[in-house]
Amino acid sequence: MTTIQGAIIRLVSAAMLLALAVSPIWAQKDSARLKKDDSSVYDELAKAPKKAAARRNPLENDPEAVEAGANLFALHCSECHGATAEGGRKAPSLRAEPVRRATPGTLFWILTNGVVRRGMPVWSKLPEPQRWQIVSYLKSLPPAEASN
Repeated sequence: MTTIQGAIIRLVSAAMLLALAVSPIWAQKDSARLKKDDSSVYDELAKAPKKAAARRNPLENDPEAVEAGANLFALHCSECHGATAEGGRKAPSLRAEPVRRATPGTLFWILTNGVVRRGMPVWSKLPEPQRWQIVSYLKSLPPAEASN
C-alpha cells in the first residue's frame, strides 16, 4: 500500500467516525425541536391572513370528505406527520391543541402555502377540493393523548 492510499484510508475513516459522532446530535436536535411542549412549531398558524383564516370549509357537512381526506393524508402527509397525525421525527402532531383550535381556513392556508423553512412543502398544486378534504380529516381527529 502506498503512502497516498494509506492517507486516503485514514481520511475516509476519520470522516466516517465524525459522521457517526455527529449524527446522534442532529437527531437529538430534531427531536428537541419537535417536542410536544414546543409551541413554536405551531407559530405558522398565527401567520394566516385574517381573510384566509375566516374561510369556511365548503365540504364541512360532506360525510365522504373525512374518508377522502384520510386517504389523501395517508398518501401525502403521513410520512412526516405520522400515520394518525400524532407527529413524527420530521413534523409535529396535528392533533395538538393549537391545530385543533385553528380555523379550517387557517389549516387550508397552511396546506396551500406550506411551511418551507420547517420542511413542509407547498401543496397548492393539490386541487382545492382535496385540500379541503384533508382539512375535514384533520378536524375530525381526536385530541392528542396527554403525555405523562
